[in-house]
Amino acid sequence: MKNASIQLETLTCPTCIKKIEAALKSLDGIKPESTSVSFNTSKAKFEFDETKLSIEDIEKSITKIGYEVLKSKVN
Repeated sequence: MKNASIQLETLTCPTCIKKIEAALKSLDGIKPESTSVSFNTSKAKFEFDETKLSIEDIEKSITKIGYEVLKSKVN
């Protein structure tokens, strides 16, 4: 498992957080209990299995629901 964070465009409401968390948790390869999105920092943090999913796949899923990814970091 890899730890990752994604800096998002400025989030404007709590509904944004719920939508992004739901999208991330629905992906096969994301550890759901590790997923969190911060309203204050507009950052998503999570653990994922790089053998099932790439950071690019994760970014695409966020973009697909209407949010802009500014940058990603994988540890």
